Amino acid sequence: MKNLMLLFIAVTFTSLSYSQKSDKIIGTWITQDGDSKITIEKNSDGTFDGKIIWLKEPNRENGEAKLDDKNPDEKLQSRPIKGLEILQGFTYDEDDKEWVDGTIYDPKSGSTYKCLMWFDDDPNTLMVKGYIGVSIIGKKVQWKRAG
Repeated sequence: MKNLMLLFIAVTFTSLSYSQKSDKIIGTWITQDGDSKITIEKNSDGTFDGKIIWLKEPNRENGEAKLDDKNPDEKLQSRPIKGLEILQGFTYDEDDKEWVDGTIYDPKSGSTYKCLMWFDDDPNTLMVKGYIGVSIIGKKVQWKRAG
């Protein structure tokens, strides 16, 4: 019975430690150009998604909201960019300390890329890399945690 209780305690603390590490990505991030803010949340299935919650310039010159007009799917081109989910399906890889197996959508081009995210030394700077094919080739940017 004592061994069973020790096992339960060990599993509980290990789970809490894993959760704290994986949840470090949760929050609001200012993109590399400072023109938008993305909020990353954890879903009930343990994956992470992110959506645009703020745009520096949310409207066109005529006052209408900027739309997802570069999207290759015509049915989606009438969606406002503000509120758009651009990060989808990320899981935390404990070994590599990265969020992997997700995608990032770029509304400026209408393209979706494979993506991975990680922290170097600063917990307030999120490294985001979108790529096609293998992750060695791609574009890496830094997002800053919003105050």
